[in-house]
Amino acid sequence: MSEFDGQVALVTGASQGIGAAVAEALAAQGAHVILTARDTGKLEAVEQRIFEAGGAATIAPVDLTEADSIARLANAVAGRWPALDIMVHAAAVLPELTSVTDIDQVALSRALTVNLLATQALIARLDPLLRRSKDARLAFLTTSVATQPRAYWGAYAASKAAAEVLIDCYAQEVRNISKIRVAIVDPGATRTAMRARAYPGEDPQSVKAPEVVAARLAALLGEQFASPHRERVNHSS
Repeated sequence: MSEFDGQVALVTGASQGIGAAVAEALAAQGAHVILTARDTGKLEAVEQRIFEAGGAATIAPVDLTEADSIARLANAVAGRWPALDIMVHAAAVLPELTSVTDIDQVALSRALTVNLLATQALIARLDPLLRRSKDARLAFLTTSVATQPRAYWGAYAASKAAAEVLIDCYAQEVRNISKIRVAIVDPGATRTAMRARAYPGEDPQSVKAPEVVAARLAALLGEQFASPHRERVNHSS
């Protein structure tokens, strides 16, 4: 048997980068993966790769800026599966890197909506399904600037820091009354579109591929880690 045979996993941000790699890694180990992101075409491409590799997946296009879409997602999942065993929250937006005094309010509002408010909405809507699992796991992808702020990263760092605190509080709230375990994972420098935007002059080959992070996350989700668990994925993980 594969590690996640018979289990249902939901991955946000699954259309590309780390989210797509995690989805494919979980499917390769037997999970039926629900792929969520805004771009239907890219989700279909990931779904096709999973099918061709012998895995199972379902696409569920979702715009995290719309609260109703998260409710519809949760209702759709609950209507098809009795429980949710794994949730990997990889979706995030990176606003323009700029000084705090020059932060664009519209861009900041979008970052807070996607990175923070949508995180809370996903937890609130999917918590009942996670509680029905015999071994529910939630992995939240964070960033080093959430706890080690750097100049010009204020908008992104603030939104992810707030979300990280939210996730940690949730982990503490449920660990003694449910089987839900939470991991807060910093993927570290990884070859993604977001990384390319933040570091346009960097050689992409100088940082690890998303598949390295995905392999570590899949391994972690198969472990009996204590909740809340925190780690950073290094290049050799």
